[in-house]
Amino acid sequence: MELKRVVVTGLGAITPLGNNAAETWRALTNGVSGAGPITRFDASKFKTQFACEVKGFDPLAYFSDKKEVRKCDLYSQYAIACAEEAVLDSKLDPEKENKDRIGVIFSSGIGGIYSFQEEVRGYDQERGPRFSPFFIPKIIADISAGLISMRYGFRGPNFATVSACASSTNAIGDAFNYIRLGKANAILTGGAESPISIVGVGGFNAMNALSTRNHSPETASRPFSASRDGFVMGEGGVCLILEEMEHALARGAKIYAEVVGAGMSADAYHLTASHPDGLGAILVMRNALEDADMKPEEIDYINVHGTSTPVGDISEAKAIKEVFGDHAYNLNISSTKSMTGHMLGAAGALETMTCIMSVYDNIVPPTINHAEGDNDPDIDYKLNFTFNKAQKRIVNAALSNTFGFGGHNASVIVKKF
Repeated sequence: MELKRVVVTGLGAITPLGNNAAETWRALTNGVSGAGPITRFDASKFKTQFACEVKGFDPLAYFSDKKEVRKCDLYSQYAIACAEEAVLDSKLDPEKENKDRIGVIFSSGIGGIYSFQEEVRGYDQERGPRFSPFFIPKIIADISAGLISMRYGFRGPNFATVSACASSTNAIGDAFNYIRLGKANAILTGGAESPISIVGVGGFNAMNALSTRNHSPETASRPFSASRDGFVMGEGGVCLILEEMEHALARGAKIYAEVVGAGMSADAYHLTASHPDGLGAILVMRNALEDADMKPEEIDYINVHGTSTPVGDISEAKAIKEVFGDHAYNLNISSTKSMTGHMLGAAGALETMTCIMSVYDNIVPPTINHAEGDNDPDIDYKLNFTFNKAQKRIVNAALSNTFGFGGHNASVIVKKF
């Protein structure tokens, strides 16, 4: 069976750096930090009092009234918003398409954690349980995929992928495979997350996973620096429209890039920590390269998982050297989580979008917040981590890595069309 070719024809984003894809990309290339004090709740008693929040988001720009907004957790509101932008960007007209051939594969690592928190906090033991009839639909991780499909009437493949921080990269990989196998003409894919809540921050604080650099939030996410002390929580949603190439060309669609490979693997090692030698990361990148039928030397840029954690950054740098050998020193490597924070289940979609735009615009966004001399002896600084300033170069192919709690690893490769 001859596999179909898959291209990217639409982008949509709601992120800590902007309320659309263009604003987000501009901020990424300018090295802007999205971090600041938490405004969602009073975090004064928490070890971590800052995050990368979405700013100025108005759900009424996407929903008919406040009643409709209240039916959706914030993560689903982000999902609807970025999907709307992606559909408009792609000029995909739902009324002219065969809706049986358009799907939605959309992810969330956690789902409606804020709604879960608020419903449980509102439980009154004396008066008895009084839960919203929308409680369950608001919290389940698959509901954003369902909501997007209902909004447009798309009846193709429809489900959510849940693999912690790798969730939206897995969603993109699944969408890629469904299209190239001929199961759909186009799929809306990506992820959304809204974990900045008492439960979210408190839970990650209990694990000592978050940075506690409260005196300087904007510099707290510092991947590959010796002084890194944990990740910064982020939120938002990103949607990509993947489309079968011939279908896209027939309707005259703008094509940003081609998706050529996807890989998956497991660390099979630890609940939350990556394998110290990067075994799962090595395997997932090799799997993606094999799937794309590409040699390591053909990759120009890697958007790394790079969360700014003590163990994870070291193991990923080791894995890159193992997979790419001498070519590792020719690569540009960057962690955009230094600017956006870690958007958990939406991270992979944003970072794949970053790779797509790097290929499209020939520019690599930076890893910000690295100070001269702030070097970890376990990291090889001959690697080009694109510290502090974007670099222009021809980017013919880019690889995006995402790794999740539970040892879930996923990578996607995109290249110029």
